Amino acid sequence: MDPMHAKPFIKATREVLMAMANFDVTAGTPYIKKDRLARGDVSAVIGITGEKNGTFSISFDRQTAIHLVRQILGDAIEDILYDVQDAVGEIANMISGQARVGLAEMGIKLQGSTPSVVMGDNHTIVHMTSSLAIAIPFTSDAGQFTLEFCFE
Repeated sequence: MDPMHAKPFIKATREVLMAMANFDVTAGTPYIKKDRLARGDVSAVIGITGEKNGTFSISFDRQTAIHLVRQILGDAIEDILYDVQDAVGEIANMISGQARVGLAEMGIKLQGSTPSVVMGDNHTIVHMTSSLAIAIPFTSDAGQFTLEFCFE
């Protein structure tokens, strides 16, 4: 997998979170992820098909996910568990869509599935490829999260 493929994911993450929640984030150095352990408490996973097959995921620590949802919904939060789950799925969907536009500009046309959201301590993310995932850590004033992608 080409490390240049990380650029559309970084750009999409910054743009979506700024537009949706006025949430400024800083990307760390991408790295090859060698295990399946999620780097957060709530994760959204999207299947990728098309010219390549694989997955995209984003995992937020609890504190960051709650802060993000409050930024998006304000005082309209009714059920924090449901609202976090719903918002993280929607954010993942938006980031995936924008990243796929960037990848298409690089000549890779992909489609994404509906996000699945997993919550809980020490959950795992299974990327359905034989390739290792590339992980991109992000930091913000509210906390941290990790984006992963893998396709072959």
